[in-house]
Amino acid sequence: MPGTNLTRDEAATRAALLDVTSYSIDLDLTTAVAEQIKTFGSTTTIRFTATEPGAETFADLVDATVHEITLNGESIDPATAYADSRITLTGLQADNELVVRADCTYSHTGEGLHHFVDPVDQRVYLYSQFEVPDARRVYTTFEQPDLKAPFSFHVTAPAHWKVVSNSPTPEPTPVSDGVARWDFEPTQPMSTYITAIVAGEYHEVQDVYHGKHGDIPLGHYCRQSLVEHLDRDALVEITQQGFAFFEEQFDFPYPFGKYDQLYVPEYNMGAMENAGCVTVRDEYLPRSRQPRSFYEFRASMILHEMAHMWFGDLVTMKWWDDLWLNESFAEWACYWAAVEATEFTESWTGFANARKQTGYRQDQLPSTHPIAADNHDLHAVEVNFDMITYAKGASVLKQLVAWVGIEPFIAGLRQYFQDHAFGNAEYTDLLAALERSSGRELGSWATEWLQTAGVNTLTPEFELAEDGTYAGFRVLQSAHPDWPTLRRHRLGLGLYDWTDGRLVRRDALEIDVEGGSTDVPALVGVRQPDLLLLNEGDLTYAKIRLDERSLATAIDGLSKLDDSLARALVWGATWDMTRDAEMRATDFVELVLANIGQETDAWGVSRIPTFAAQTVSSYSAPATRAALAGRWESGLRELALAAEPGSDQQLTFVRSYAATAHSEQALADLEALLDGSLVVEGLAVDQDLRWLLITGLAANDRAGSRIDDELVADSTISGQEHAAGARAAIPTAEAKAEAWRIAVEDASTPNETALSVVLSFQRPRQDAVLAPYVEKYLDAAETAWDTLGTHRAAKALEFIFPKPLASQELLDRVDAWLASSPAPAGAKRYVQEGRADVARALAAQELDAQA
Repeated sequence: MPGTNLTRDEAATRAALLDVTSYSIDLDLTTAVAEQIKTFGSTTTIRFTATEPGAETFADLVDATVHEITLNGESIDPATAYADSRITLTGLQADNELVVRADCTYSHTGEGLHHFVDPVDQRVYLYSQFEVPDARRVYTTFEQPDLKAPFSFHVTAPAHWKVVSNSPTPEPTPVSDGVARWDFEPTQPMSTYITAIVAGEYHEVQDVYHGKHGDIPLGHYCRQSLVEHLDRDALVEITQQGFAFFEEQFDFPYPFGKYDQLYVPEYNMGAMENAGCVTVRDEYLPRSRQPRSFYEFRASMILHEMAHMWFGDLVTMKWWDDLWLNESFAEWACYWAAVEATEFTESWTGFANARKQTGYRQDQLPSTHPIAADNHDLHAVEVNFDMITYAKGASVLKQLVAWVGIEPFIAGLRQYFQDHAFGNAEYTDLLAALERSSGRELGSWATEWLQTAGVNTLTPEFELAEDGTYAGFRVLQSAHPDWPTLRRHRLGLGLYDWTDGRLVRRDALEIDVEGGSTDVPALVGVRQPDLLLLNEGDLTYAKIRLDERSLATAIDGLSKLDDSLARALVWGATWDMTRDAEMRATDFVELVLANIGQETDAWGVSRIPTFAAQTVSSYSAPATRAALAGRWESGLRELALAAEPGSDQQLTFVRSYAATAHSEQALADLEALLDGSLVVEGLAVDQDLRWLLITGLAANDRAGSRIDDELVADSTISGQEHAAGARAAIPTAEAKAEAWRIAVEDASTPNETALSVVLSFQRPRQDAVLAPYVEKYLDAAETAWDTLGTHRAAKALEFIFPKPLASQELLDRVDAWLASSPAPAGAKRYVQEGRADVARALAAQELDAQA
């Protein structure tokens, strides 16, 4: 539908013409309980002014049956005015009222108004998801962020339901037997994409945060089948800590009255910052034991969405070019708040070990783009909504804080909120506020960091005097030739020595790096340390290299380095070197096996084994891969049995063992853990772990009837998703064909179920059964955008690319396809990314094959 792709120029024209006074939206959700009815009633009244009487514009409405359109009291024929997801409006007056009565479509894909029936108890749950452009699937809109207005929602629904929106929930008014109406008060001015409606048989609990500017009601909601997993006390504690921190730091009262957090099913993302009505994927209410990294990330998620209440909701970007204004800031702020205000004081270490790595990977793909991307239309926004926006953006903001200083940074933020409250801004407005508060010129900084793509590599270069001191020292900076920008970095240098069997920091200093080579005279005459660490404190966003002595020190004793952030930087450096074919895959796996058992950072424990597993399956030399896979499998078994009973290490190593198991002993272990004949002290073989064990068996065609049997015991939506993933892992032609149909051909498959399948489909040691899916994948890439929709297609094409079949022949076939295929640009992006991963794997394999 071409009309769904609003361009930046169209939005600018419409914003110059219109000022929206108010929305009033009537939704009839009583149809949600009827099995055959797929639509709901939506009547929208928009009042707006126009600067040019007589002019023409359009309103947005997607996938609707329009019954009636009235503009300024005059009826308009829907058959002529509504086409291509747009309602044409002609003959505008200075003051206008548009009324559109329509039937809109319930979603099962997580966009618009999602409809879900819980298989446990058949209760009905609805929730909205509108970012980027999907409010227009629920009501008639001017769908762009800079046309803010107050919204009044009026919802008719079953009387026993909970109905939640951006305004406080009113007392419902009875309409008829079993039906009621909720009339919400008008909101503060806000953009369409952060409005929200959540309705259904939700469980509700209420608390209050007593803040410096008054009381804020706190609501938590979840499905009835998850009530026992709603860890209310922990969630309320993090929420209250976040409010206390942000209200103090931002010096601006929370702007939306109440604050509800609603845990919803089949959610496509982590959470969404709807003003005062945050929706969260309900996997964050775990039903099985999770490691500390899970709770650390959940805390960052809660704080991320809360930061948005100021940065994104109170002050909103004018257009999606400045998406980073929302996400990069909230991402940086959530880690800042976690460290300063919660128990998760090492969150920047977790960020370095996990989240930041996703930014580095994304930034080295052929699809990389500037943080402030050129989002010329909505299609570009959807493609560029990635880890550059989140992880790289947060990393660069951390560098900006180091560049200007935290106090000037906070002062600039406070002024920014005051200047643009309930309005729209551009990133130049933020930079101007920061320039005033810090006295530093930031225009050139922004050009380097926000408007260019790619990641720099920083390498130490030095000469040693005869006494072992540095005779000369410099930091070299390089960049990929396709993205050649050399940036200015505020950089820490750490010097670590062996002391009483530990690696202890002797000294640290900060320098400014600029250009291809920066001399460091402060190190001349200083004794060479056992470990020299560039980017001490993780202030900047760059790959770092270890000199020969430092690398040897890390391999011999990384676990003897007590500073967790310093360890994270070494883990990251060695992982980068492995991916860049500068460190042998075998050596990285041995580094992990030798040191991960002593790692204390929650995210280090959880994430680094996945890097090692990828190294075994993708970066190791094919000729020696079987031996390395065996070494990894047996090493994980040893680590799991040696770990402290009940520890996160034990749980993570058992999970990793299940994922890599392929020997007879390992598969027998998985079976014994399931049937209880193998008991590991402190290990709870709970529901989620059972599914991981079953999937490990399925990947080796050893599951038997276990998938069906387990599904009888766990008939929840989570159980169904796990079962779909386990079936997709089975290495038979029949299982792969059915998994492919579910994930790539059947548009009715729920998004989360399809995601479980595509994440499980491509597996090592299944080359023969996967070989036919090279051509199937390339064929699907030409049609998936139309048949599955943007979200489903993107996930399928990203995760089901045939990476386990890495070879020069695969690269050649993909190159030929890219040169001739008529596939949409968005689809080609994911094919190009998969190709880049394969090329990287082949280079790493070649290095690993060297003696």
